[in-house]
Parts: sequence; structure tokens; C-alpha cells
Amino acid sequence: MERPLLKTLSLSGVVVALVFTATAALADDTLSIKIENHKFTPTELHVPANKRVSVYVENADATPEEFESTTLKVEKVIPGKSKALVRMGPLAPGRYDFIGEFHMDTAKGTVVAE
Repeated sequence: MERPLLKTLSLSGVVVALVFTATAALADDTLSIKIENHKFTPTELHVPANKRVSVYVENADATPEEFESTTLKVEKVIPGKSKALVRMGPLAPGRYDFIGEFHMDTAKGTVVAE
């Protein structure tokens, strides 16, 4: 009867290790950006080249904003006082501009893949 318990404990340890590893890998590839006063902060995001990444976009303003980029092939409306997940890539090394389409004069930024 001790053997099945030992196998269960071993299997549980493997599952915990896999979940921890997957979570750590996800954390490494997830970035955050904030929209406040119709501006992005930070204005420049550095991402690993040739790798798919996720960016949480938090809109602290009361009005909606659109995270848009032709070169990134991304277009996502983020309602006021909410967050959205934007996925991009894999990107070749280079610079990719993005804007907040509803406030193009102030909401600007760049993704740098390196």
C-alpha cells in the first residue's frame, strides 16, 4: 500500500513542477503597458526577437482607446478603466510603431524586438 502513495506523491511533484515552469515561462513573455491621460507608459517596449509575446494593456482613462499597429498586425479596443491582452509576434529584429487610434496625437509608442 505504500507504493501507490509514493507514486501519487511523485506524480504530484511532477505536476507542480510543470505548472511552476509553465507559469514562469509565461511570466517571462508577458509585458504590461498603461494608457493614462491618452498616453502610453512606457512609450517603448523591448521584446525578444523571433518569439511570440503578450502585452497587457491597462486603460486607466475613463474613455476607450485602441491599441493599433499596422506593422504589428494588431488592432484592439480597450474600454475605459479596463485591461486587455494583446498578443504579437514572433517579430523579426526591428522597431514597430503603435498608436492609440482615438488619440493619435498623444498616444504613441514603439515595440523594439531585439
